[in-house]
Order: sequence, then C-alpha cells, then structure tokens
Amino acid sequence: MSTAVGNVRQFKMPDVGEGLTEAEILKWYVQPGDTVTDGQVVCEVETAKAAVELPIPFDGVVQELFFAEGVTVDVGTAIISVAVSGAAPAEALAPAVPAAVEEEAEPERREVLVGYGPRSGSSRRRTRKAPEAVAPTVVAAGPEATYYAPTPAPVVPAVPPVPAAPVSAERPLAKPPVRKLAKDLGVDLAAVRPTGPNGTVTREDLHAHVAAPAVAAAPVVVAEPVAVASAVGDVRVPIKGVRKATAAAMVASAFTAPHVTEWVQVDVTRTMNLVRKLKETGELGAGVRVSPLLLVAKALLTAIRRHPEVNASWDEANQEIVQKRQVNLGIAAATPRGLIVPNIKDAGSQSLTELAQSLTALIEVAREGKTPPAAMQGGTVTITNVGVFGVDSGTPILNPGEAAILAFGQVRELPWVHKGRVVPRLVTTLALSFDHRMVDGELGSKVLADTAAILEQPKRLISWG
Repeated sequence: MSTAVGNVRQFKMPDVGEGLTEAEILKWYVQPGDTVTDGQVVCEVETAKAAVELPIPFDGVVQELFFAEGVTVDVGTAIISVAVSGAAPAEALAPAVPAAVEEEAEPERREVLVGYGPRSGSSRRRTRKAPEAVAPTVVAAGPEATYYAPTPAPVVPAVPPVPAAPVSAERPLAKPPVRKLAKDLGVDLAAVRPTGPNGTVTREDLHAHVAAPAVAAAPVVVAEPVAVASAVGDVRVPIKGVRKATAAAMVASAFTAPHVTEWVQVDVTRTMNLVRKLKETGELGAGVRVSPLLLVAKALLTAIRRHPEVNASWDEANQEIVQKRQVNLGIAAATPRGLIVPNIKDAGSQSLTELAQSLTALIEVAREGKTPPAAMQGGTVTITNVGVFGVDSGTPILNPGEAAILAFGQVRELPWVHKGRVVPRLVTTLALSFDHRMVDGELGSKVLADTAAILEQPKRLISWG
C-alpha cells in the first residue's frame, strides 16, 4: 500500500486485521536518512486485536516519518515516505505531503503483510475523528470532561409561528445486532453519535452513549469543555488498542448474552499427582510445559465431546444457533497490553501431547506480545485461569460469540471426606458461565459435572475419550 511523488514513495497504514480502521504506532525502527530494503520491518503498531510489525515494500532511503510514536493513525493514511533507489539524496527532496499525492498504478504487485491476503475491491475512508489534545501519560484524573452531542438539525420556523410538527428524520444506519442491543438498552439510535463507516452506529457508539449520562437526550450545543476537579495524585490512563477493544467486547457480551454461572468444588489430588509424574518423566516432550491447566483443558474438551451442543454461537440476524464442528479453545492471557484470548485451533482433535505443545506455544507467544490477530479469531469456548492469582473462583464474562467460559480457581489443601474419613486433599473450584439462549441448565450442568469428574478421576480421559 503505497503512493509516489516523483522518486519518493509513501507507505500507508494497512488493514492488518479484518476490517480494522486504525492502529497506534508503538515504535519506529528507522529514522530519516536510514536505508531500508524490501521486507524490512520499519515499525510496530497495535490494533484493537494485537501488536503487529510492518515491513516496508520497497528499497530506498527514509525521507520522513509522518507520525510520532503513541499516535493512533487511520488505515489508509501515509505514515512514512521513502526516496526509492536511484532517487535524489534525501536532503535535496522536499517533504512529501500525503494529501497531494496520487495513487500509483501497480497492476503487477500489491504489497501485503505476511499472513494477510490482498484487500479486494475499493474501500471508502471513514470520516476522521476530531483532533484531540495530546495529554501527558500521567495527569490529574476524573470523569471525562468533554462530551460530543449530536449536531442539531437546522430548523426553519414557519411564518407566522405555529406549533412545530414532528420532523421525519432518516432512519439511523445500524446492523441488526446493534439495533437489538439498542432496544435492550432502551437507547434511541437517533440520539447516538455514529462513528462507523458512512455514519453507521456501532456497538461502541451505543456503549459510549450509555456511559455518558451527562449528554442530554435532546440535541445540545457544547461551547467549551467544562473542567472537572479531581483529587491530587489521581492518574488518568488512556484506554486504547487491546484494552479498549476488550472493554467494549465485555460490555457488549454482558448486555447481549444472558449469563448463567454454576460452581463445583473438586478433589483434584489425583490430577495433581498425574501432573507431577508427567513433569518428572518428561514423556510429553522436551520443552513442553506441563501444568494443571493442561489437564483442565483436556477435561473440558472431553466433556464437550460428550456434549457437543455447548460448542455453539448465536446468530442474531438469522435467529439461529450455530453448532460448531470443531472446538477452538481460547486461553485468557494477561499481557502488558491488556487481556487477550488467543485460541488453539481444533483443540478437540489433539492428543494430550499435541495439546501440551499448542498450549506452551500459545503462552510463550502471548508473553512476548507477538500474538497475531488470526490467533484471536474464531474461538468457540474459553478457559480463564484465575487460580494463578490466588483466587478461588469467579463469574467470568463470556468471550463475545462464544457459548461458554470456564474459570479454573486455585488448588489448595482443604479438609475433605475421602473414603469415609476427613483428610487433607487438594481441592479446586470450577465455575462455568454460559449463554442461556443456547445452553440450558441441564446442558451446562452436565458439561461442568463431566469436567469435574475427569479431574477427580483422570483415568476417565481414557475411558471417556
């Protein structure tokens, strides 16, 4: 994705995911005057899904970086200019102006990122956001002081004045699931400020509207931002990238899927003994991580095989339940950039050794912050391991589009009735949240009970597998 002015070519922010509209520049690896080659990574950007490195698609000398680190840039906007090989020296060329360039015809080649196909068809740029003042990283905090109200439609009074008749406005643009969410929230779509393509109201617009009670239902004009006093020492943390997407997704899930959560306490002494033996023998392979989470994942996958109806999603537009053929098992991972949920594709068909290898790779990549967007798409069921934080259990919120999520609590020694006597045993708590539109109490209870039964007697992995 590039344009050219003479011998200076510009590289534009590509769509590094599926339909993403913007990305934040995290780090530049080059500076003006540096020589670059085709395929060389010039910067790292963060989208709403992941951090991605961008390779430059031509050779030359860097002329100008159009944006600093930390700036969010719309897809399709030029971010760097390069004097291509054979061009005049960098200091002899005037800085290129992105708005004044014309598209360069390149019928023989379309630059794309590794792992992403070329975009087909033409795309229409969305309206740029109003520029925001740049704030330091740590500033006085408090509720947001600036709210954007819908622009009032011009009203031409009749002469002589008469009582105003209802004005028929155009129907707000929104997809069926968004209209359903607006109905559930009791929000008039006409009162929501749209930010989607061609003025479409998005889920995020609805949540922003609900979260801003200071905005009146009727159109108002905001002359100046109102300063909000705050306590000394408060810190304001910008919410963007992965954290912003996660917040919007969790709110959407909580308001659209009727959550039910069930708990069960399990004696996992035998499972913990099996984990210890697998570590000692190394029979799952060198460098493979063996942990209680591995056995929990295998137990849940076995339970899903016995009750495949739980592996489903809800199609709001067609009012259908879509039962998935394969289980893409999501593992919630806390990273410096926020919570992400990469998933293991077709985890249900993997052996214990294969699952251990997949889980090890997933965790290592997530910790490095290199999880690709494709790894976080298409999940069907998720596990969140809250036990690593010393927590017994919780009521996890469903990953959007999924029917169930299992919370795995800490394993600790408790007094337990075992073979007619009260003895210390290793016990954990499992909590299964599920979407009650697709999973009724019976199905959810069976999945949770089977998972617990396997962890209590791991040999069931063989007899039930």
